[in-house]
Amino acid sequence: MAILASCLLWPLWLVLRGAFLTLDGSAWTFWHVAEVVRDPVTRAGLFNALAIACCVTVGTLLLATPLAMVAARLNFAGKGLLTGLLLLPLVLPPFVGAIGLRHLLGREGAFNAVLCKLGVLEDGIDFTGRGGFWAVVLLEIVSLYPIVYLNLSAALANLDPALEEAARNLGAGAWTRFRRITIPLVTPGAFAGAVIVFIWSFTELGTPLMFEYRNVTSVQIFDGLKDMQSSRRPFALVAVMLVVAIAIYVAGKFMVGGKTHAMQSKASVGRHEIKVGWLGTLLCWMGVGGVVCVAGLPHISTILASLSLPGEWYGTILPRSFTLQGWSTAMSHPLAVSSIRNSFILSLCATVVALVIGLVAARLIARGTIRGRGMIDALMMLPLAVPGLVMAFGFIAMSLEWPFGGVMPHMLDGVAGVFPQIWGDWLRNAPLRPVADIVGANPNPFPLLVVAYAIRRMPYVTRAAVAGLQQTSVSLEEAAKGLGAGLFRTMRKIVVPLVAANLLAGALLAFSFSMLEVSDSLLLAQRESDYPITKAIYTLYDRLGDGELIASAMGVWAMALLAITLLAASSMIGKKMGALFRA
Repeated sequence: MAILASCLLWPLWLVLRGAFLTLDGSAWTFWHVAEVVRDPVTRAGLFNALAIACCVTVGTLLLATPLAMVAARLNFAGKGLLTGLLLLPLVLPPFVGAIGLRHLLGREGAFNAVLCKLGVLEDGIDFTGRGGFWAVVLLEIVSLYPIVYLNLSAALANLDPALEEAARNLGAGAWTRFRRITIPLVTPGAFAGAVIVFIWSFTELGTPLMFEYRNVTSVQIFDGLKDMQSSRRPFALVAVMLVVAIAIYVAGKFMVGGKTHAMQSKASVGRHEIKVGWLGTLLCWMGVGGVVCVAGLPHISTILASLSLPGEWYGTILPRSFTLQGWSTAMSHPLAVSSIRNSFILSLCATVVALVIGLVAARLIARGTIRGRGMIDALMMLPLAVPGLVMAFGFIAMSLEWPFGGVMPHMLDGVAGVFPQIWGDWLRNAPLRPVADIVGANPNPFPLLVVAYAIRRMPYVTRAAVAGLQQTSVSLEEAAKGLGAGLFRTMRKIVVPLVAANLLAGALLAFSFSMLEVSDSLLLAQRESDYPITKAIYTLYDRLGDGELIASAMGVWAMALLAITLLAASSMIGKKMGALFRA
């Protein structure tokens, strides 16, 4: 736990410290933060980031709430298929979906082509123009609403129907029951999903970059990386973003926490779903199916872009000609091949690290008797509440500090003096720089990428393992202990086999989301030879010629990977899937 805390809390401390230190590190100052707030450019970027986050959060709540109600309360033909398709956006990272959405909403995109064909417009409208604010909002809403939907569905499944029945017997109508009973009881679930969506959209880097929307804080931080060693401005930007995100989270938790209502227990009677007739079925298919179709448009467009010859999908509804060249090139292009290899190795190592630490932490949380279990649980869930962009920037800051860079602190001079001079000099001059370096002349970001990936996905493994341990009896472990088995043997022979399905589900999620991690990949990998998949997609997309074709094809491969792993994880842990996306 000490190692985890150092890899999680130390980078955050370095970010905050860097924002309030003078450039030479000799004194504390508020000048850098005040300058960020005073500067109209950075102030506008922060305002735009907050506006995006608020619009996306409200949009996902408005979209996910009726969908969760329909899924929880109604029974109609094809319900299983439709509710499964509602999770489709999870298989495509928002910034990859931006490739497809630009083909849909650009001035020469498919949507404008349809309007021109119908005679509604004479010239196309660039819906992604003017910075692409609404394009970013739209894409993130249709990409992130499943997180709120999963949490609301889980909350509605745990709601005791007897409470609503009692309200009905007292004469309360449907709207009154929804307002006075349902909403207060599902508010914690709604908040759990909404806070993830807010932080995600507030700090999202990939989507604004793909839409060339640079007047937002996350992109300003990305553009300021080159000034880290000569300016405190990037540190101040990250610190302001972190403080704003935490302040809004705490304020929301306080306001929501004061209004939530607890049930005496889980559902005391079974809920009977309302079976609707043919008209209700038709309406459900139109409503839910419409959302599925809109949410699937970026996926379909990305697939079509990966099959279209360069320059053959402009001003038309569909591409003029098709090819499989992009798919084959995505498996043979040097940058694509090396990025896939890098992502696979990094994700596999990160998953192993997350499994080991997550299982130990889960056992302490579910079975431990030591004091501070709640603190361990909070620490393991913290990566969900801390922006990934902030964590990535923190790792860059960490790579500039001793023992990775810089000079050894004076307080440790006595320690170095104990060793022979050659060893002492080695200790004084960044001994771990060859092991992990980000912005140096010969960078090696792999160790820090593994740690960053593992920490970012640790909550999925921990929460899945806790759920498995809570479903298994502790008597089996006690029996093994009574027969003389040690802790390690009990874990290997009893605990791991019993929660294997949960561990595998968490590991699949950790692996697949690590393969498609955006913030850490874009910030920590600076050389092409070190690029993970997402950094390669971003780089290739900006190249002339067949760059967009290869990037789209790589996005399709990534989509297939996520689809397979999410289906496997969902089949293993069922309705507890939503609990993995709670901060």
